[in-house]
Amino acid sequence: MNKEIYTSIFSKKQNHKKGFAILLDPDNISIEQVKVIIDKAEKGTVDYFLVGGSIILDMLHFQELVVFLKNNTQIPVVLFPGNLQQIHQEADALLLLSLISGRNPELLIGQHVLAAPMLKKSKLEVIPTAYLLIDGGKETAVTYMSNTKPIPANKPEIAISTAMAGELLGLQLLYVETGSGADSSVPVNIIKGLSREIDIPLIVGGGIRDVKTAQMLLENGADIVVVGNHIEENIDFIEEMSQMMEHIHS
Repeated sequence: MNKEIYTSIFSKKQNHKKGFAILLDPDNISIEQVKVIIDKAEKGTVDYFLVGGSIILDMLHFQELVVFLKNNTQIPVVLFPGNLQQIHQEADALLLLSLISGRNPELLIGQHVLAAPMLKKSKLEVIPTAYLLIDGGKETAVTYMSNTKPIPANKPEIAISTAMAGELLGLQLLYVETGSGADSSVPVNIIKGLSREIDIPLIVGGGIRDVKTAQMLLENGADIVVVGNHIEENIDFIEEMSQMMEHIHS
């Protein structure tokens, strides 16, 4: 199976390079907005487009969005699926998320069993991903839809032990977030602990609304930061993030 996307992510970690990804929720973004996002992303330092959401109401628009991205940008398109419906053969890769911070069997293995035959036959690069939800101050769509409780923000030892278990189980990426629209991002002490104790790439999202927060997460151990909601509200934030990323790499 192709491992081009995972290799690029792992290479960044090995070479101490940081990454910036944009999460596009099909229900919250139009094709016209995506045209502007692509233009700014290609002029900036965006490494990946993630596509997905906790729930998608318009699956035709989801499919249209994936195809449009693939036809109009060289930036890799990676699916970030909330369920097995959010699979599209035209994408470059799919994060096969196992929600190991919760105890809902459907999101630990159930949805994966149903999707496996389709994924095995597809050309998608499938990346096994440990998914951790951290309490970000309020209930988000992902906590409600997943029917799981997030890890308390003041219990870094739980987050670290959970991540270590995911790594030992063979999962290749760690995606940690507080959820779309969360009041706050993942605490820095959790990111520091995760970075210290695990060797797989660490992706962090949720609650990132300013460059200072993104930079702080990257400087304390995150390999890639993901911004979604705030870019939907302020597309110019791509330029601010790109300038910060250039500064980090200089």
